[in-house]
Amino acid sequence: MEKTTAWPLALVYTALIIFASLFPFEGWRAQGIAPWEFLVARLPHYWTGFDVTINIAGYAPLGFLLALGFTRSGWPRSAVPLAFVIGTLLSLLMEFLQIYLPKRVSSNLDLLLNSAGILLGAVTAAGLERLGALDHWSRFRARWFARDARGALVLLALWPWALLFPAAEPFGLGQVIERLEAVLDDLFDGTPFYDWLPVRQVPLEALSPAVEALCVGLGLLAPCLLAFSVARQPARRVALLLSAAVIGVGVTALSSALSWGPSHAWAWLSAPARAGIVLGLLFAAAAIGLRQRACAVVLLVVISLHLALLNDAPTSAYFAQTLVDWEQGRFIRFYGLGQWLGWLWPYVTLVYVLQRASRRALPERG
Repeated sequence: MEKTTAWPLALVYTALIIFASLFPFEGWRAQGIAPWEFLVARLPHYWTGFDVTINIAGYAPLGFLLALGFTRSGWPRSAVPLAFVIGTLLSLLMEFLQIYLPKRVSSNLDLLLNSAGILLGAVTAAGLERLGALDHWSRFRARWFARDARGALVLLALWPWALLFPAAEPFGLGQVIERLEAVLDDLFDGTPFYDWLPVRQVPLEALSPAVEALCVGLGLLAPCLLAFSVARQPARRVALLLSAAVIGVGVTALSSALSWGPSHAWAWLSAPARAGIVLGLLFAAAAIGLRQRACAVVLLVVISLHLALLNDAPTSAYFAQTLVDWEQGRFIRFYGLGQWLGWLWPYVTLVYVLQRASRRALPERG
């Protein structure tokens, strides 16, 4: 990773932590509690392995990026202490502000675990830098991907996180029209402009098994084509295809397990879903030999068709209840962040690929 990329990524990740920590950003009020009172309180008696893991894992990437940034900026000896102090102060500030949010609870245990995550990430970065592993990554990236692949790699890294938030259909990111119509309906209800709303009046029909399989296949095909649009050689695209399939299926199973319990991890893998995965793999295999520019153009069509089919289908009552569980339960820390990633990933990808495909000369694979 270059010196110039660690700091921007650290700033982006800091913004994500702030978003996740203060969501839903409403109901701010003084509750008669001093912001620092949680620091001297007893450690919570009730905690779970999930809470410990999430608090440590949530801050570890920030520690990694901060330590890497200081190391590449010429402060290798101070990288870990500086990253630890900055990350801990950020966590402390978030816990202070959560005092004023009725839906959030400030916790000294969270602060300790977040600090442990920062330290773990910073020590990992320092160790990898000392071993030269990060330089190996830079050389690997130069061999596998085009020089201007940074945007695509960021989107590919965010795709599993977007899948972690429950979707009405497997790999069905970007299903926002029905929710948008509901928001507009509530916003303009009782006003003279209500009849002007561009909302659909007829009930939406559920997807047929064939169309559902097509949606699943297109949802899996999209990240494969995105990777192909920046990959240098066809042989390496096979590895990227298989990686996308394994990661996509694994994260979807994890999301199902988090939502309904480990015994239901594979409940989403219905016959249409299995057919869609096979269909997506076949489509991706057929695109392995395409040039980078052709992959970008095909991806535009794939995302547009996927969004059109997905947004013409309703969400079920079970799916609505799943979202309620995420919003009000232990997933509240990641509800808003995951929701927005799941909504926006295909649209941001569409803009990125449109910009990339419109270039006069797209770098081709080597």
